Amino acid sequence: MQRSVLTGIAGFRWVAWAWMAAVLVLSRRRLTAGWLAVSLVLMALLLTIGATLLLHRRRRALTAPVWVAVELALGACLLLADGVVYGQGHVFTPEQSLGVAWPLAGVLTAGVAGGPWSGLSAGVLMGASRAGAAALNGADLVVAAHTLSLVSTTVLYALAGGVAGYLVVLLRRAEREISAARARDEVARTLHDGVLQTLAVIERRTQDPALGRLAREQEVQLRRFLFGDTVRGADAPPDLGAALRAAAARFEDVFGARVDVLVADDLPALDPARCEAIAGAVGEALTNAGKHGAPRRVTVYCEPDGDGVFCSVKDDGTGFDPATTPEGAGIAGSVRGRLRDVDGRVEITSAPARGTEVRLWVR
Repeated sequence: MQRSVLTGIAGFRWVAWAWMAAVLVLSRRRLTAGWLAVSLVLMALLLTIGATLLLHRRRRALTAPVWVAVELALGACLLLADGVVYGQGHVFTPEQSLGVAWPLAGVLTAGVAGGPWSGLSAGVLMGASRAGAAALNGADLVVAAHTLSLVSTTVLYALAGGVAGYLVVLLRRAEREISAARARDEVARTLHDGVLQTLAVIERRTQDPALGRLAREQEVQLRRFLFGDTVRGADAPPDLGAALRAAAARFEDVFGARVDVLVADDLPALDPARCEAIAGAVGEALTNAGKHGAPRRVTVYCEPDGDGVFCSVKDDGTGFDPATTPEGAGIAGSVRGRLRDVDGRVEITSAPARGTEVRLWVR
């Protein structure tokens, strides 16, 4: 991430230097201290070349305090020199200044290296250098138009540095979260294929009830850790996967049967009402399965369905004949009623000795 940002600044630095050199050539007849202007522009060229080389060889050196200080110092000198290398009255004329946009690269680098406050401070430094150039050029700083121009320039530099630093902070945070999520996924895959399956085998085959209960408890704790069922902030978006796993854990604690929860990674974002409706309906379907079907294993599966979500609760219990068995209050009220409130729909298929599947759709 940081390399991409620094690469962008490097490109900006080259473009800004080329324009600065062009302005110097075009305004050479108005220079009163041409040797100073040329010297500073050449120093900026050397620093630009050095930054490009460091980007490919020692990228971290670009954000070191020494490098940032040198680049800011050269940018400030370019802005200050604008009040010396031209005749009096130049600073507030429509003509381009000596530094043009090149000093802004140092402000952006300061923001990347030290965060928003460093970028903001660097911008204020450049604004102060611009004011110093006006004083050296003999400008009357009391004039309202001159003061407004200097304040506007300072605000522009400060905003650029502060925003650059803040965006880099956000990008770094996102990068850490993505890295942590990837690491968690890798660990989850490894444990799912090894440890979790081993614990499940121990639970099914052991004749020792205490050992079977211990294996089940450890498996549940590992699943909760791996799939991120943690406490979420009040302003965090609802996590349907966590809600489904919580419903499955409650079912396992009460009925002792095993529930496998499979949730696709690309589920669309759901509002709290729809998320609560699905989780509640799944919880009630599990409760009905435990009370009436005596299943040994239940699978809860959830995947995207267009702009909505499809969810299935399938068990290997005793099942029933839908044609001869009326729906109880749990199915009619808690399952169909919840989905009806959010414009969803429910389908139930079952057969004696073949288990039951409850299918849910929410848009």
